[in-house]
Amino acid sequence: MSERVETVPVQTAASSSNPSISWRDYLELTKPRVVALMILTSVIGMLLAAPGVPGWQVLLYGNLGIALLAGAAAVVNHVVDQKIDTVMARTRKRPVATGKIAPLDALVFATLLASIGMAVLMWQVNELTAWLTLASLVGYAGVYTLFLKRATPQNITIGGLAGAMPPLLGWTAVTGQVEGHALLLVLIIFAWTPPHFWALAIHRKEEYAKAGIPMLPVTHGNKYTELHILLYTFMLLAVSLLPFVTGMSGGIYLIGALVLGLRFLQYAIRLLTGDDRRVALNTFKYSITYLMALFVVLLVDHFVFF
Repeated sequence: MSERVETVPVQTAASSSNPSISWRDYLELTKPRVVALMILTSVIGMLLAAPGVPGWQVLLYGNLGIALLAGAAAVVNHVVDQKIDTVMARTRKRPVATGKIAPLDALVFATLLASIGMAVLMWQVNELTAWLTLASLVGYAGVYTLFLKRATPQNITIGGLAGAMPPLLGWTAVTGQVEGHALLLVLIIFAWTPPHFWALAIHRKEEYAKAGIPMLPVTHGNKYTELHILLYTFMLLAVSLLPFVTGMSGGIYLIGALVLGLRFLQYAIRLLTGDDRRVALNTFKYSITYLMALFVVLLVDHFVFF
């Protein structure tokens, strides 16, 4: 897009020595809420990977390594999106966007996190999990943030694969191999990602347009996006039933998946028929609840029928 991005003034790199900087600023760089959701799905992947409960070493070191690498990717995202963040209300107060933390300092921090994370996974878990986690970091911080986000309105559809990896990473941490049921968990998150982010994009449409980001509502309009949210939600409902169809789960999960999925469809239909920004925001919020609840129900089903 040719629209210019107007940014607010940011401080220089010298601000990295600002004594007001605290550990909370560096924690914010790692997007702890996003990482927490990723770790939830990683833990569930671990618990579903084999009968019984995995050893504490796998649970501790596996999730620690995954969290550190995910946090590193988030820090890189702050640096790459510095100018974009300054024009969006929800991101303009981020430490790198304001200049509170210099980009170079942030990159050093990201490198430290990634190095420790890889070391933990390589030495305490297994090499497959380490390399898959690193690949997801490169996919998010490199392919998505550096290229896809600015190149195509299908950015989140293609780039969503990196964010869908945590259940597989948790699974491989326990088993040391990639298995079909683990890929089903990845597929669920992959199908969930577009309606989740497009609902937020509708609510923040003007900000994305101002920042020059070709999100689907900006390039194709709200109705087109809302239709695709509905279509992807139908696909998500179908995909979410695969664990039951393949024998991975039982009746408890089937009922939960249907109830949660039909509620998601209700939001998507309301959004398409009403074209209301408030409904878009509520759809986005519900999508987070949906994913968390779906995986928790899958976990409950697993141990009930174990």
